[in-house]
Amino acid sequence: MSYCYLTTAELAERIKYDARTIRERLKDDVLLEGIHYIRPFGGRKILYLWEPIERDMQLHSKEESLGVPMAGGGVCHG
Repeated sequence: MSYCYLTTAELAERIKYDARTIRERLKDDVLLEGIHYIRPFGGRKILYLWEPIERDMQLHSKEESLGVPMAGGGVCHG
């Protein structure tokens, strides 16, 4: 399978997030190494894989829309 590889700046532009937010809040919490990004040749450079990121953004969005958020943090599936 062929992937579209993106730098942090390119990903930030594509998903309309600040590059710093991606590095500090999303990487290793939401975006996981080996699934959403790789380190080519074992180096420090990070390349994000667009297709898994796009898939998971859409999946999460669909999951969230199936219920009504509750004040205590839960979701009512009505």
